[in-house]
Amino acid sequence: MYEEEREKLIKELRQQGIRDEKVLEAIRNVPRELFVPEVLRHQAYKNIALPIGKGQTISQPLTVAIMTEALKVTKNMKVLEIGTGSGYQAAILDYLGAKVYTIERDFDLFKEARQRFQDLGLKIATLCGDGTIGWKEFAPYEGIIVTAAAPDIPKPLKDQLAVGGRLVIPVGSKTSQIMYILTKIDQNEFEVEKIPAFQFVPLIGIEGWKNEF
Repeated sequence: MYEEEREKLIKELRQQGIRDEKVLEAIRNVPRELFVPEVLRHQAYKNIALPIGKGQTISQPLTVAIMTEALKVTKNMKVLEIGTGSGYQAAILDYLGAKVYTIERDFDLFKEARQRFQDLGLKIATLCGDGTIGWKEFAPYEGIIVTAAAPDIPKPLKDQLAVGGRLVIPVGSKTSQIMYILTKIDQNEFEVEKIPAFQFVPLIGIEGWKNEF
């Protein structure tokens, strides 16, 4: 039903610089229409962010592709996602073979995403809580991906990243951010790459923005 739209999106992502064929394959095969409200399903394969309720969005496919590519996912890689939202990014990571742990602070979104994972037969570990403090119980993680904008990089996430692991997080103001890609060299040293010009909803929590929205 959405085949033509999917292929058009894949072509667009290639034109916008996405090179990882596995990431493109994941975006082709994970049914994005199941992660957006029913009334917006006709827009599921447009390269835009879409509202999912509670002031949250499902990220633009290009953003999902950039962040996933930056994470360099390998089979059985242990990945922590902060900000489950609709569950789409977690499903992409799962498709790529990662062992996914994901945290959502809004209970309604958490419940909906967890049900979606069950319906799709995805074995993704879910937690409702403050993502800015991570999920220490299962640390360290080989990859951490944050799908909301932080004022700074939360220290607990740096601490819970394995040596050699990668942390992908948008950092900046509430209106504009730079994507930081950190590779952990040793316990206190990180290599940093930056990609400019992103716009995410705020990361709210103890180590993020305060809940003033």
